[in-house]
Amino acid sequence: MKLLFSLTILLLLTSCYTRERNCKDFRTGTFEFKYVTDGVEKTGKFVRTEDLNIDYYENKIDTASIRWINDCEFIMKHVNPKNMSEEKAIHMKILTTSEHSYTFEYSLAVQPGSQQKRVEQGTATKIK
Repeated sequence: MKLLFSLTILLLLTSCYTRERNCKDFRTGTFEFKYVTDGVEKTGKFVRTEDLNIDYYENKIDTASIRWINDCEFIMKHVNPKNMSEEKAIHMKILTTSEHSYTFEYSLAVQPGSQQKRVEQGTATKIK
């Protein structure tokens, strides 16, 4: 009986826990993120305004428009797509935040045909 009571209390306490999400702090600014290409870890940088996201990586600049859904989610679409895959919109969602960084997930905004949804995660650090 004690064990059942203890498990119930523990379950109630853990179900009350919510992750911190101060998404407004990360709507705009300059950010860094790490990514892996051909087994090599690299660092990218991007600048986000209310309606644009400008990526700087591997000596390239890539610009995308942003449409905010709510404080923690937005749709991003390349301004000048170079191929068909860049024409597809990306859904970005901030999952958790800390003082200087946030964890996010992203996937295609619209899944083609019967393809299974592929969701990736990353972390971005605010530097300005």
